[in-house]
Amino acid sequence: MQSLRTAHNSTISETFRYMVQREGLLRPIRGMSAVVLGAGPAHACFFATYEHCKLTLSQMTRHRHDHITHGLSGCLASLIHDAVSNPAEVVKQRLQMLNSPYRGVWECARHVYRAEGLRAFYRSYGTQIAMNVPFQALHFVTYEWCQSVLNPARKYDPRAHALSGAAAGALAAAATTPLDVCKTVLNTQESAARADGLLEAASQVMRATGPLGFFKGVQARVLYQMPAAAICWLTYETFKHMLGNTKEDESTNSGAGGPPPPSLSSSPSPPLAAALRLAAASTEVPATNTLTRT
Repeated sequence: MQSLRTAHNSTISETFRYMVQREGLLRPIRGMSAVVLGAGPAHACFFATYEHCKLTLSQMTRHRHDHITHGLSGCLASLIHDAVSNPAEVVKQRLQMLNSPYRGVWECARHVYRAEGLRAFYRSYGTQIAMNVPFQALHFVTYEWCQSVLNPARKYDPRAHALSGAAAGALAAAATTPLDVCKTVLNTQESAARADGLLEAASQVMRATGPLGFFKGVQARVLYQMPAAAICWLTYETFKHMLGNTKEDESTNSGAGGPPPPSLSSSPSPPLAAALRLAAASTEVPATNTLTRT
């Protein structure tokens, strides 16, 4: 819907129908393999950075500014996430454009690299950061606030996690749609005039579609981000809960009736055994001292 070349993208149903009629039934899922390749490592880096930053900043501020801590942690995590995911995003969007000449991920990546160089994969990185920093700040603040309302005990609650994620994703997606439109222009380079930055992309959108063009695809973006954010947060909280329980079980087993640590169960080395026997002999007391008076 954010393409500047077609007029058949005013609504979701019109875009979907035109897409299927022109390029087949499987056209709507084109670019999925690029998403799969980029999403795993990008999200792993994202959540690892978020948890580390949240813990560090919370300790520094002594939990006095939690909203600022959550928002700033999301922004820092976004910088790492976008550095990993931006090349996959470029390939995905070029595959999804109308009448795309590419048949697969690797063909598209090779063609882009040969024609435009490595810089093409990071041409939209600045715009991606300009979009995702406020996106993630709003996303995490909204998620944590919804959690405080729906799940104040902060226990594992799948319904609360899913609802909070959906609300956070929808609000953040709607607010950052104009930047997403500019990012699409930079990634796809559909116009004859090349756009090398956010301002040039914004001017192309303004000339082609006017001010309303900055909100093209806002409904589709919100409908996409709501289930995506809900599934993402639910999966993350589920694994976090499972791993937390596993660590608790291991500590419980080792502390009460579980198998002793390897260092204690194995026989000591000969020098250590001799030292232990010598210490035991020096601390022996006469047997009469152990008798109790009756």
